[in-house]
Amino acid sequence: MERIAEKTRTTAETDIYIKINLDGKGEANIHTGIGFFDHMLASFAKHGLFDLEIKAKGDLAVDCHHTVEDTGIVLGQVIRAALGDKKGIKRYGQRYLPMDETLALCAIDLSGRPYLVFDADFPAERVGLMDTETVREFFYALSYTAGMNINIKIIDGSNTHHMIEAMFKAFAKALDEASMPDARIDDVLSTKGTI
Repeated sequence: MERIAEKTRTTAETDIYIKINLDGKGEANIHTGIGFFDHMLASFAKHGLFDLEIKAKGDLAVDCHHTVEDTGIVLGQVIRAALGDKKGIKRYGQRYLPMDETLALCAIDLSGRPYLVFDADFPAERVGLMDTETVREFFYALSYTAGMNINIKIIDGSNTHHMIEAMFKAFAKALDEASMPDARIDDVLSTKGTI
């Protein structure tokens, strides 16, 4: 069964199309108008081995907030749709990920219950055209529309670019693990019988 989903979401502030294949090869075609954000999303696709297509147009003349947040909303929606009923998947995933002086941690639970714990203090207010405060907004939006518990933390680091990139890569690896099928799991991994 293919785990592929796509969605278009249009508002007065953004027009976003996303397609994801959870069982891809890490191929990405991403255009948000925010170069650094494109780089982060391409890193997410590559290191999670997800095929990812994103076309986003936003009110960048205002700032990057709406584009980044709304991309998180739609990405969460397509991840949730591609996961389907979640039968047979590991559900949990975690990764410590180093990048030069930086060490990031991400742990996730595909529980159906959204929650974000975000622990990072970025030295710089912006990387390229992307405001660093929008990184939290992206993961918050994604966690709520995907129905995913995300704990993400910078344990050590001093370079803002490295810190954010390590977070995106750690999230990718954690999601890859959590969404991976396990032959020992017949139904959903829950005593409740549903997630």
